[in-house]
Amino acid sequence: MSSWITGDQHNCNKRNADNDLVVNGMEICSMKIDSKITSRFAHNVITSRAVNRGNVPKEVFFDVELPKTAFITNFSMTIDGVTYPGTIKEKEAAKKQYEKAVSRGQTAGLVKASGRKTEKFTVSVNIKAASTVTFELTYEELLKRQFGKYEMFIKVKPKQLVKDFEIEVDIFEPQGIAELEAEGTFITNELQNTIKKTFSGKKGHISFKPTLDQQRTCANCSESVLDGDFTVRYDVKRTTPDNLQIVNGYFVHFFAPTNLPKLSKNIIFVLDTSGSMSGREIEQTKEALLKILDDIKEDDFFNIILFDSEISTWKETLIKATPENLDEARKFVQHISAQGLTNLHGGLMRGIDILNAAHEENLVPKRSASIIIMLTDGQPNVGLSNTHEIENAVKKAIDGRYTLYNLGFGSGVDYGFLERMALENKGLARRIYPDSDAALQLQGFYDEVSNPMLIDVELNYPENEISDLTTNSFKHFYDGSEIVVAGRFVDSNQNYLSVDVRGEGAHNALSYTTEQGAEQTAQAFQEQQYIFGEYIERLWAYLTIEQLLEKRITATGEEKENLTAQALALSLLYKFVTPLTSMVVTKPEENDNEEGIADKPTEAGMFTGPLMASPLYYTSASAPTWYTSVDGDPHFIISVPQKKDALCFNINENPGIILNLINDSVTGITVNGELIGDKRANSDAKIQNTYFGKLGIANKHLGVKLTVTPETITIQNGDEKTGFTWLDSVTLQQAGLTLIINRKKNLVLSMGGGASFVVVLHQVWKKHPLHQDFLGLYTLKSDKLSEQTHGLLGQFFQPIDFTILEIHPGSDPKKPDATMVVKNNELIVTRGWQKDYRRDPAHGVDIPCWFVHDNGAGLIDGVHTDYIVSSLF
Repeated sequence: MSSWITGDQHNCNKRNADNDLVVNGMEICSMKIDSKITSRFAHNVITSRAVNRGNVPKEVFFDVELPKTAFITNFSMTIDGVTYPGTIKEKEAAKKQYEKAVSRGQTAGLVKASGRKTEKFTVSVNIKAASTVTFELTYEELLKRQFGKYEMFIKVKPKQLVKDFEIEVDIFEPQGIAELEAEGTFITNELQNTIKKTFSGKKGHISFKPTLDQQRTCANCSESVLDGDFTVRYDVKRTTPDNLQIVNGYFVHFFAPTNLPKLSKNIIFVLDTSGSMSGREIEQTKEALLKILDDIKEDDFFNIILFDSEISTWKETLIKATPENLDEARKFVQHISAQGLTNLHGGLMRGIDILNAAHEENLVPKRSASIIIMLTDGQPNVGLSNTHEIENAVKKAIDGRYTLYNLGFGSGVDYGFLERMALENKGLARRIYPDSDAALQLQGFYDEVSNPMLIDVELNYPENEISDLTTNSFKHFYDGSEIVVAGRFVDSNQNYLSVDVRGEGAHNALSYTTEQGAEQTAQAFQEQQYIFGEYIERLWAYLTIEQLLEKRITATGEEKENLTAQALALSLLYKFVTPLTSMVVTKPEENDNEEGIADKPTEAGMFTGPLMASPLYYTSASAPTWYTSVDGDPHFIISVPQKKDALCFNINENPGIILNLINDSVTGITVNGELIGDKRANSDAKIQNTYFGKLGIANKHLGVKLTVTPETITIQNGDEKTGFTWLDSVTLQQAGLTLIINRKKNLVLSMGGGASFVVVLHQVWKKHPLHQDFLGLYTLKSDKLSEQTHGLLGQFFQPIDFTILEIHPGSDPKKPDATMVVKNNELIVTRGWQKDYRRDPAHGVDIPCWFVHDNGAGLIDGVHTDYIVSSLF
């Protein structure tokens, strides 16, 4: 990479004659994406060089979309010869810097989920006139084999013409390359010949280097045609089912047998037909299911279970997929409709019971694969609705015998629940995006699991020779896929390995022993220019971290702590940005030494509603971060990220009343707020305005109490008291408490590793005849609190589901009314806006939400007077 950067130095120093290369004063002189793939492990470096052609300082953005399966390993920016590197730290260690950046209103989150397969990495920096900046980002991933090919995609979107643009991919596979292809969604006929592809033996090479004119959308256009996915697919030669590679004390074992007879499968489709599935979602599900029925083989057995408020089945037992039975099933599917609530537990248990009966009564072949595919677009709200109880019941009923795949349709699902339940039953969860191609997404997932070749696969290695082995037992092996196991030798000088392979095929058991020595791998790796570092060691680390994080999803207590510690240690050692680590990016002095934090999002937390778009959002390592707030007179705003929406309500009470906002007996954290009124009552108003004039935040486990008023902030720790005013700028850490006061603006508070809070100060003109200063409360990292958390805000820290029906004109033509079904209640709600004052206490930002009338009746548990308490602590 360094030689290429040096080579393009002249391009940035010399002003280009093409004025259309300069956009907003910035010219991107060069952009190169350099990828080296060695034994399926991809090492990618993106380098972009830009120059400020203007006469004043300019802000330049480096904006890249990465595969979700990748881990960032390095980032740096070089400005006029000075390099500012990114450093990878434990997430908690970076928290202080993160909260400072948040409280200053700076954009601290650099990585965000941006699409079905990608995450977006964004960093910006101000550079002086005529200055140049070089950004370099490195990320790594293990390519998965699906449908007989490995696939790597690169998101191409420079957003303007680039003088020197290039993608270069080098592939080295010791088994030899059998086929290689490259394509781009943006490739026109004119660009087709710019993709250069060669492969021979163990090596493959792809390059894509369009000229400036080839990048233009038309002959005289300044817009770039480069906007889309550039995809590389290949496969390797296979003379045996196994390939073992040994390098410097580490090994990797690739297992992908071919030409095996397909197993018959026993498949249960468990489908959500509740009211929220009505319309396009149910029609797309039916369309996909009809196509899947066309692909089911005559040796297979199947059934269809529907769940809404009730449970219904197509047949009472598993049915053989004869042409006559398939025709009958198609007619059943065509008449499916959506209505009612969501008895998810009942649907799953019925499916498991049918599979159990089929095996006990020998209705299905002994050598067959049993699979449950469950699709839902919401959360359980009738029958058994506690998600943890459902997980336990399903795990006990399946008892390791079948594989459960959970498909979450849209943003209304509790994805974390679906993922945990699938992983506990040897399956996986997949999000289905509610777009025009949703039927194709459903069918595509079925295609991945439709051809099981082996069941109960085990790859066993000598226990006294191997340590730190990745997962080596697998419920199913599917046609066109590959099993990968990696490990570390006890003796780092060991140069051979034997493996015992076991599995159950369609007609008989698979059983054999194979071995390989390091000298065979060494012979394959004579082309050193294709190899990057200790690639097998890094592959092992990548796979180990990935699997530790997956196991962590379903673990609890000490087991979860141990898995977290192992994954964190490896993430730091190998410098991977994972959900447990953050990359701290420090910018130069002219950027106020701003520090950005790059966190890796999780699939469970990727959907963010209208309240999530500000820097005050924290990415959680294990679950969505629920955001709630109360501000104004007083307006409560509840984000519902699964719906990409929000709910809101007001509480109308008298001045002097104290309301319980948060109460968590497990962590010991409570938050209460005392209402104040205007300086004098407004005789014309039916309801007098009230605001929070005092907040009491306490952690009884730490013995710490914080009293906040519009004038003072007081910390009481036992008998000791420490006081501040809003004129102070403070950063304080003591007794498990972290407090940052931003003068006359807000304070950020964390207590004992629990939730964090932002308190916003609202100041009015001191001589105002009516209004007085008041406070707003915003919660951060509420996932740190327990499931027992309650209070007017606290009860909403766990997911809440609702359905909007019958939208119709309301009394205000700009604010329609609707019927909302929530907590088994039907409420009349109004579409409106409430103010979010986090970054702008003076004006606020309008947040669209469904307004629940009458003090939140029907939405909050009980009635609002249940939350009145006698004192602040």
